[in-house]
Amino acid sequence: MKKAAEEAAPAGKAAGEAAVVKKAVPARSVGKKAAPAKRAAAAKGAAKKAAVVKKAAPVKKAASVKKIAVRPPAGESPTALVRRARRINRELAEVYPYAHPELDFENPFQLLVATVLSAQTTDLRVNQTTPALFARYPTPEDLAAANPEEVEEILRPCGFFRAKTKSVIGLSRALTEDFGGEVPGKLEDLVKLPGVGRKTAFVVLGNAFGRPGITVDTHFQRLVRRWQWTEETDPDKIEAAVGALFPKSDWTDLSHHVIWHGRRICHARKPACGACPIAPLCPAYGEGETDPEKAQKLLKYEKGGFPGQRLKPPQAYLDAGGKPAPPLGAA
Repeated sequence: MKKAAEEAAPAGKAAGEAAVVKKAVPARSVGKKAAPAKRAAAAKGAAKKAAVVKKAAPVKKAASVKKIAVRPPAGESPTALVRRARRINRELAEVYPYAHPELDFENPFQLLVATVLSAQTTDLRVNQTTPALFARYPTPEDLAAANPEEVEEILRPCGFFRAKTKSVIGLSRALTEDFGGEVPGKLEDLVKLPGVGRKTAFVVLGNAFGRPGITVDTHFQRLVRRWQWTEETDPDKIEAAVGALFPKSDWTDLSHHVIWHGRRICHARKPACGACPIAPLCPAYGEGETDPEKAQKLLKYEKGGFPGQRLKPPQAYLDAGGKPAPPLGAA
């Protein structure tokens, strides 16, 4: 009743204002012949105003295009897709209870630099390279003042070392000059730094500051499409589409689970379907090797009995049987 009264109030007010306008017209008119002309002008003005409102409406509607419509596989409802996606994440959480960022770091600055360096190379190669870098340049101030040629020599094993040198020195200068030598904890600040995009920002926010985010790397992109969570190909749209399937609190761990599965079992060229723990939930089952024994031979890292990517992994990973990676140059 209260809501109806509140809705009726503006209508009554508008009717009252219309009555006042209607009464005021004869008082200001100068003759009977002028009234039709004024009414015509008023009608024309109202029509123009309506046209403007009509044109403006689509602009307002288009402003909210950030939300990506969930597109489930044929025959699967949006609700069923959400349930399947969340079940896959729960299953992966049991398979990888020790999932963590696979870059070695001791503070937000080291994680930020390592993530920038991980582009177009493996986390293992970055982890083998950064110890020398951080030993020589432990702070943003140190790296900002570094000789580029010396940094290039250290980063050479990472590939694209000239561009990466420019990025890490540039972001170190920005941290020193604009943020007092501290890594900012906001997305809008992080993406302003040289070489830092949304993917890198979410890695830092989620793992150094505990703020949820989805890391859409190459593994994440191909797996969520393989599982038919989304048909999007643009990373930002994938982020929005997948984010809509899960509560925000799950985003960081979800990223780890998906990326770990992509690196260990669900490979790009030869997925080990016969050794996959979520095979019954995967619409792409059969694209890879389905024979259990042959699939077992395709497994990588600790699932295949090999060392992981971190030289200094978390204790939980070691307790679960994981092995640390060898340092650069080790036999």
